[in-house]
Amino acid sequence: MASDRNRVPVAEAFAAVPRAPFLPATERTLTECNVPVAIGHGQTNSQPSTVADMLELLDVRLGDRVLDLGAGSGWTTALLSVLVGAQGRVSGVERHRGLVDTAQTVLRSVDCENAEIVTAAPGQLGLPEAGPFDRILVSAGAEEIPDQLLDQLEIGGIMVIPVQGQMLKVIRDGRGSDEVTITRHGLYRFVPLITE
Repeated sequence: MASDRNRVPVAEAFAAVPRAPFLPATERTLTECNVPVAIGHGQTNSQPSTVADMLELLDVRLGDRVLDLGAGSGWTTALLSVLVGAQGRVSGVERHRGLVDTAQTVLRSVDCENAEIVTAAPGQLGLPEAGPFDRILVSAGAEEIPDQLLDQLEIGGIMVIPVQGQMLKVIRDGRGSDEVTITRHGLYRFVPLITE
């Protein structure tokens, strides 16, 4: 099978970005375990197999602009920074200021110059002023697909989001919120998506 020159394999991103620096020092013995790890503030660093599944569904291309919502420790933001390459950009958003500060420090230490993590603005979901995005990764469970996020997705763009426990791949086909193609990809457990 021919390689896709517009795409970095997800396995290559995992090899390039160690998980350990993104975990609290007291939890680093779990680095190689395929389990979610508590990172404080009631949040977790998702288990690696779940992250890999989501990134495969997201189908990131070199040069993409990606929104990483629920960035947490910054590990997925760092993985995405490898997938988009030097010409791409990753914008992580996290609600907890303490996690943002730590994640920014770790991102700098692993040379993710094309990525940042910012604190979520009150009452705002995502980063509407920075969109539209080619890809949106949501690492928190929603009750429904948020129109606010669809509005930040390019036409032809992909969003991967857990909704009522099911992992959805949402492709935006047109401008209307109903102009989407949705496929379902198994059951997963996430912390809840806070929309206010």
